[in-house]
Amino acid sequence: MADHGGHERCERRGQFFTGDESGSRFTGPATGDERRMLVGMLGAQRATLRLKCAGLDAELAARSVEPSTLSLLGLVRHLADVERRWFRQVLAGLEAPALFSSPADPDGDFDGAASTPGAAERAWEAWRAEVEFAEGFTERAPDLEVSGKDGWRGEVSLRWVLIHMIEEYARHNGHADLLRERIDGAIGV
Repeated sequence: MADHGGHERCERRGQFFTGDESGSRFTGPATGDERRMLVGMLGAQRATLRLKCAGLDAELAARSVEPSTLSLLGLVRHLADVERRWFRQVLAGLEAPALFSSPADPDGDFDGAASTPGAAERAWEAWRAEVEFAEGFTERAPDLEVSGKDGWRGEVSLRWVLIHMIEEYARHNGHADLLRERIDGAIGV
């Protein structure tokens, strides 16, 4: 059965969300090398975000419910900033200010997510660049004990950042589930 957005409608929420990437999301290793498992699980969570946003453009800015400014576009912007913070700023030690928020506007990633021409494209471009940097950094790191200093957590290892990023994406992908269903009725994991 198809929903009004043209997606194959799941009979149960626990079924996989349909789409080109759906079947290949969770194929990473379940045993063996820790780095490969963490990278595989984070990759699956990143793919889930892309899948939950697939086929949308202006609709990405649709808000959840008032007074919240939560939207799929806001999630993409937020996760681009989160990737940037942990991998560029903390682990690589680079001067790399957030792209969508600031100390003066800490919720700019969500509050500024508006359906303007090119907004979704710019957010995805930024997100892809940050993911590419993070993947390269992780691949080049000699081990998971590579660390950096963070004002919130103190010293953090690459291992901790990867685990935290999996948690961050998983939590926000739950938000994405609800946002996507509100937009066009598409459900699934």
